[in-house]
Amino acid sequence: MDLSGNGALRDKVAVVAGATRGAGRGIAAALGEAGATVICTGRSSSRGDASIRSDYDRGETIEETADLVTRLGGAGVAIQVDHLESGQVAGLAQRLRKDYGHIDVLVNSIWGAEVLKGPPPTWNTPVWQHDLDTGLRILRLAIDTHLVTSHHLVPLLVDRPGGLLVEITDGTTAYNAEQYRISVYYDLAKVAVNRLGFSQGHELAPYGATALAVTPGWLRSEMMLDNFGVTEENWREALDGSVAGYPAAPAGFAASESPCFVGRGIAALAGDADRARWNQQSVTAADLARAYGVTDVDGTRPDAWAEIDG
Repeated sequence: MDLSGNGALRDKVAVVAGATRGAGRGIAAALGEAGATVICTGRSSSRGDASIRSDYDRGETIEETADLVTRLGGAGVAIQVDHLESGQVAGLAQRLRKDYGHIDVLVNSIWGAEVLKGPPPTWNTPVWQHDLDTGLRILRLAIDTHLVTSHHLVPLLVDRPGGLLVEITDGTTAYNAEQYRISVYYDLAKVAVNRLGFSQGHELAPYGATALAVTPGWLRSEMMLDNFGVTEENWREALDGSVAGYPAAPAGFAASESPCFVGRGIAALAGDADRARWNQQSVTAADLARAYGVTDVDGTRPDAWAEIDG
């Protein structure tokens, strides 16, 4: 049964940390489809402090995401936060406590190191040849941000039973355990975030809350679409190389998914009274879609990880 829509989360307050673009924006949008109030945080803001800057030089903003949430039926609220800065996240927690008193869902979708991980020709660079400052920055953006966010916001999640904490990563625990992922730093980052879902689930369970790690498949993020010179409306044109001036996408791109796909699975999970059965697990967007009957924006149910494993 699809539990993601029809106002299923109308009385819920969700925080999507890292909601500017990519999976974070898709998750915020899907929570909005289900009627939630969604606090959209990140560094890229059209109205905030210009000195708080993303590692990306891109135009997406948290205000755009919040507006999208509202258009889809929820209530979007944009709050500029650098999740590496403990004081800023503590201030966010104070504001949320004052304005809402409690949060029902926390999604740690912070990443910010897509450029730092480098293009494919730079992958597989050994740790002793990899730039140390770049590698440590990857870890700070991917891991420290999640820890800082949980430290300050989880108290708002566990003050009553039923809270949901979702850690967004790349690759399941099982897949990452057997595969080297791009570099020592990227590999460690993605394994660590999966482990955060497990360890926080252990700590949250006595409070009646649930934590898990979720990985999208091959995500048609704004940056990925730009790489192939396509949009969400014509993305299949990238498969045959018909976009002048851009490379053709690999065949596996046919199983890619929009950011809303993982979002709809998480929204359905948030509306499931039996969500605790997922505690400490590491799952894919496709796993959630099958369990809850949700589909992507085009009505399909892609599973890129199944094709990789196959």
